[in-house]
Amino acid sequence: MKCRPAGTGSRVAIVAPASPFKQEDFDAGIAELRRLGFEPVFAESVFARENIVAGSIAGRTRALMDAWRDHGIDAVIAVRGGYGSVEVLPGLNAMEMAAARTALVGYSDITSLHTFLNCHAGVVSIHGPMLEGRLAAGPSAYDPVSFLTALSPQALGEQAPEGLTTVRSGEASGSLFGGTISQLVGSLGTPWPFTPPAGAVLFLDEVGERPYRIRRMLTQLQQSGVLARASAIVCGQFPRCDEPGAVITGRGVVADFLREFSGPVLFGYPSGHTVTPLQTVPFGVAVRAIGGPRPRLVFDEAAAAA
Repeated sequence: MKCRPAGTGSRVAIVAPASPFKQEDFDAGIAELRRLGFEPVFAESVFARENIVAGSIAGRTRALMDAWRDHGIDAVIAVRGGYGSVEVLPGLNAMEMAAARTALVGYSDITSLHTFLNCHAGVVSIHGPMLEGRLAAGPSAYDPVSFLTALSPQALGEQAPEGLTTVRSGEASGSLFGGTISQLVGSLGTPWPFTPPAGAVLFLDEVGERPYRIRRMLTQLQQSGVLARASAIVCGQFPRCDEPGAVITGRGVVADFLREFSGPVLFGYPSGHTVTPLQTVPFGVAVRAIGGPRPRLVFDEAAAAA
């Protein structure tokens, strides 16, 4: 199910389902959203603090559901990731969230919410910039064109970003699902597991994990049957995932582990944790993954519809 579009004049709810944040990042991110033409709104509870999370579980859950129940809200944007989103899942109402069709924007720890919406509420969501570190830093840290397009009724079309490389050649089509690998594997065995449909194109993102840990998580995705359902795999840039001296790298582990994968495998797509400006991609829409001399993703479907 497509989300509703959001654009100039849209009210967007700012939520903090994970870790707390710095006030200056919040203020700068709000200013950037206004520059883009959005009207950001937020409850005072967004500033709550409780140990390592942004307020109590009950408070964070209530803020999320309030945003989805407000029919004047067209998108929900997280302030930051870190940790905590998984704690609110028991209190979310999948039926209400599906009926609202409100776009969720975020990455990293927000993967837990993407999995909930994509796999258990049946709603498209947006793997895109949050306030901290991205919107707060302006276009040097995120790509405004893909961000605005992903929230519109227009498909992203062909995307061949610089730095995207082919690990395994080929072409495959399917709906795009995924997020940060540690969040995806953490969902397995819970009431809200990452369960992409057969033929899905998997997007796998990670940051600051040593190569052996990446291999361990890929093994868990394999042994749980997730990889067997994939028609293609697209990896992010995996910053800080190489051993010192880059003798063993995150990319190398991916290439070795997936050497017998039947479909195309791409590496270096700049969405999620990146060292270059973050490009926004929608989850739950049809894409084609093409590996070869000119690797690329082709988004044939828009995320939003009126």
